[in-house]
Amino acid sequence: MSSASGSRYDEMLDEDGTIRAAYADFRDWYDGQDISWLKRQDAEAERFFRRIGITFNVYGEDAGEERLIPFDMIPRIITAREWRKLTRGIEQRVRAINAFLQDLYHRQEIVKAGRLPVHFLRDNEAFLTQMIGFTPPGGVYTHIVGIDLVRTGPDEFMVLEDNARTPSGVSYMLENRETMMAMFPELFTKIPVRPVSDYPRRLRRSLQASAPACAGSRPSVAVLTPGIYNSAYFEHAYLADQMGAELVEGSDLRVSNGRVQMRTTEGFQPVDVIYRRVDDNYLDPLNFQPDSVLGVAGIMDVYRAGGVTIANAPGTGIADDKAIYSFMPDIVEFYTGEKPILQNVPTWRCSEPDSLKYVLDNLSELVVKEVHGSGGYGMLIGPTSSKKEIAAFAAKLRARPANYIAQPTLSLSTVPIFTKLGLAPRHVDLRPFVLVSPNGIDITPGGLTRVALKKGSLVVNSSQGGGTKDSWVLDE
Repeated sequence: MSSASGSRYDEMLDEDGTIRAAYADFRDWYDGQDISWLKRQDAEAERFFRRIGITFNVYGEDAGEERLIPFDMIPRIITAREWRKLTRGIEQRVRAINAFLQDLYHRQEIVKAGRLPVHFLRDNEAFLTQMIGFTPPGGVYTHIVGIDLVRTGPDEFMVLEDNARTPSGVSYMLENRETMMAMFPELFTKIPVRPVSDYPRRLRRSLQASAPACAGSRPSVAVLTPGIYNSAYFEHAYLADQMGAELVEGSDLRVSNGRVQMRTTEGFQPVDVIYRRVDDNYLDPLNFQPDSVLGVAGIMDVYRAGGVTIANAPGTGIADDKAIYSFMPDIVEFYTGEKPILQNVPTWRCSEPDSLKYVLDNLSELVVKEVHGSGGYGMLIGPTSSKKEIAAFAAKLRARPANYIAQPTLSLSTVPIFTKLGLAPRHVDLRPFVLVSPNGIDITPGGLTRVALKKGSLVVNSSQGGGTKDSWVLDE
């Protein structure tokens, strides 16, 4: 989020218009290109995305409507020094999240120490009693994590959100890079950009390292999708294909002989690791929502008996809940003994009367989000809302205060996008992708940069009209 007013940090240009070091080589190249050729390349990129089918479904509009995620061909560039600091902060945070989940489902030391009020667990639908007392294979809860970062200054990166359930968007990171390399191969010989194309191989290796003890020397991996009508189905199919894993739906799996078995051309075969893109509630009709047809009856019983790894573990949603997010500085310190390297955005918990009063008094200046919301839905952006919209949202807040948190509108950094009139600044965020296994933490250099394509826009979500860019981390 960003305020439309106030000073902002431009990642390409300093205050007097000088090109910053990160963009120097790219801008030299760009200034030497013919503008009409660049416009043709821009149009070609859109045709490329349409051809390979990089779309996502939009909910709440025409059923099954598919939309192209706009791609901007000007890369977002991060220096090696900036990336080193970011990776230290991301690794610290991801370690803390995993330790937090282990503690919550076992001894709850953080609650006993008075650092987290117990009602944040007791009243939270993301906290699964079915996980109490159980440790996943290898002790890993969050195998794939997406940490949403925003930048407000030269060395000021903040965490906007933790995605510990089923973070999406990695296929766009990979396709954005492939598109850029196809369109501008000379750029990658001129500028030392760290690669991201080996992510699927690293993902498979990380998932196999998290296999249960009963797996053989080459654990089998499957991607569990809700099916073709899911908004991220393209990504599910893409990752399964790139990893060389099976793409399965719930109807392709069954529980037999204490294992989860997968339908193959040679009959049913045991599967060791399931990278699931199905929400907790739909995972197992015997343990969760009884009418679910997306999951596998009995999979939780096999899981708790050590017969399969589910990535990410059920119950991880408690760690990316937006009310829990406000405790993350305490959580990092409690489990690592260190101050957080990456700061949180200041957050008011509307469940607390004093905070609720402050938020209601200042709605026109704040961003208010649902605790379990995602995709930019169900939120209020005060500075761009009408008095009528603010009044209606205030009524929702008073009715269900515990359902919301509020944050200040930040003046986010901008990076250039390509327009018909040349380069123009737009607000961005960044979602680096993190792989966690018993062997360690692996952070892909870059991530998904989402960009608000409309001038002055505050929302980068693709579901709300945002686009994506290739993210470059420069080599040393």
